[in-house]
Amino acid sequence: MAGGKGKKKKWSKGKSATKLQNAVLFDAKTFDKLKTDVPKMKIITVATVSERMKITGTLARIAMKELEKDGVIRRVLYHRRQQIFTRATH
Repeated sequence: MAGGKGKKKKWSKGKSATKLQNAVLFDAKTFDKLKTDVPKMKIITVATVSERMKITGTLARIAMKELEKDGVIRRVLYHRRQQIFTRATH
């Protein structure tokens, strides 16, 4: 009984998160959607852009820099880990 004659422990399989299939390059449809939808958002972060447009974080950061350069959005806070932008009001 104590020598291993009891029931074996059933190890539970850990819950695994589903992998996101986000785009790593822009196609014309996604880029047009980005240019129209993102400037209307009140708070623009890498996470929100990545989630809504179904693109990777790296691509979202690049897109946000381009939109800032064009003057469509403006930077509120810039830190190496968190970037917050808002729509540009003229």
